[in-house]
Amino acid sequence: MSRDLVPLGKKPPGRGSAHEGKPRFLPTTRQEMEAWGWDELDVLIVTGDAYVDHPAFGPILIARFLAGRGYRVGVVAQPAWDKPDDIARMGRPRLFVGVSAGNLDSMLNKLTAQKKVRSEDQYSPGGRPNMRPNRATLVYANLCRQAFPGLPVVIGGIEASLRRIAHYDYWSDQVRRSILLDAKADLLVFG
Repeated sequence: MSRDLVPLGKKPPGRGSAHEGKPRFLPTTRQEMEAWGWDELDVLIVTGDAYVDHPAFGPILIARFLAGRGYRVGVVAQPAWDKPDDIARMGRPRLFVGVSAGNLDSMLNKLTAQKKVRSEDQYSPGGRPNMRPNRATLVYANLCRQAFPGLPVVIGGIEASLRRIAHYDYWSDQVRRSILLDAKADLLVFG
């Protein structure tokens, strides 16, 4: 490797901030990557929430953690789910793509417990509904597979964590198998 990367369990040795002299936010477009001086990413994070750079948003927290250790991390927030172009807009990442439905299960984000459609999405700009698909982790993971064949896909977040084993699905009233199998992901992380 040409760049010095810091092992995940350690902080960078004796350096200033990993973002010193860089733009304030992580890149979400190819132009923003150029502002960081990058021609490729190490890791791409795909999230069903809007990009809110705050520790309450898990996917961004993970992105900042990795960036703080020298990894080049980009974020795609609420991508279009009908084709993989939106996910591929920054190019193929070098290591893996991380996928999360966001801070809340995508089905619960769209429907009430009485299975009525919600009028707003608290994790989308302006509260706009329908900015993410049903079962967003599955949809985004499959889009990542289409956009980047052969690249490892890591799923995480509340939606993946709650469905990591066979489970009863309230929305379809049936038992579903692990999301790891349906998403065809390489790894499921939770905690």
